[in-house]
Amino acid sequence: MSDHKNYLRAIRLINIEDDKCDFETGKIPIRQHINANYFFAQTDVSTLEKIPHPAPRRQYVITLKGKLKFEVSNGNTFIIEPGVILIANDTLGFGHTWEIIDGNEWERIYIPLEADADDYFTAD
Repeated sequence: MSDHKNYLRAIRLINIEDDKCDFETGKIPIRQHINANYFFAQTDVSTLEKIPHPAPRRQYVITLKGKLKFEVSNGNTFIIEPGVILIANDTLGFGHTWEIIDGNEWERIYIPLEADADDYFTAD
């Protein structure tokens, strides 16, 4: 990708048929203003690790520390670590699971998106 300095790597969770979800890889532009009103930090990993769940809302998930393996409900997997932005857009159905694969911490920032906000994701 010749324009990699103008984008951040991203993975977007998406709803597909039969109440399942999948993901797509791509990018989001840097210096892009996002239509969001608040954000919050999270470090707890005990509540949802390895438990299937959809995203509670459309949101960016910015990993600060940790390396995780996500599995979507159709069986596909991917790795999230600092430097890769997760866009959780799988708000229906069975959703996804995750587990920490390096260490025992996951520090992250959630940025909920307004209902009609563009997520600025471009698929590979």
